[in-house]
Amino acid sequence: MIMPLKLYLVRHGGTSWSVSGQHTGRSDIPLTPQGEAEARRLAPRLQAVAFTHVLTSPSQRARRTCALVGLEPKAAIDPDLSEWAYGDYEGRTSADIRAERLGWDVFRDGCPHGESPAQIAARADRLIARLRALDGNVALFSHGQFGAVLAARWIGLTVVEAQHFRLDTASLSILGYDPHHPEVAVIAMWNTSA
Repeated sequence: MIMPLKLYLVRHGGTSWSVSGQHTGRSDIPLTPQGEAEARRLAPRLQAVAFTHVLTSPSQRARRTCALVGLEPKAAIDPDLSEWAYGDYEGRTSADIRAERLGWDVFRDGCPHGESPAQIAARADRLIARLRALDGNVALFSHGQFGAVLAARWIGLTVVEAQHFRLDTASLSILGYDPHHPEVAVIAMWNTSA
């Protein structure tokens, strides 16, 4: 019997840049000791689930989170789970960027020399198409802003709507389908912590 697809979306544990609010796209920042502790606290919740697939962003912060919850042996790296490419805004805070570019919003405006909202939507949609071919429980280790975009696109919203989907470090969210209407994609749980 085929099990319905259920996506367990995990944002990586905290880093020095997630604490400071700096945009961390392609910079490969490690977890802080606190971020490692956050990730370990997720382990009991995730080890209780039988996963058919485990996918992780190539970044060390996502891979380390995956390892600390005990799922690294099953994990495959998927570049489509990478964080938004911030280009010229890499390492900068939103407040700093808005001081130069009034009203800037990554989900609406994208980043110069980084990804645009159309590019991030295409990447999320490509990943979703591959995920929908799977069944059972799938763990995804990713990032805050890409995770928000993935959730928005999962339920058919535009990228700009992802600004309403906050993801804390070492949080767990579940994307799936309505059991009474299996063709309707839903967010079954959002931004919970251990």
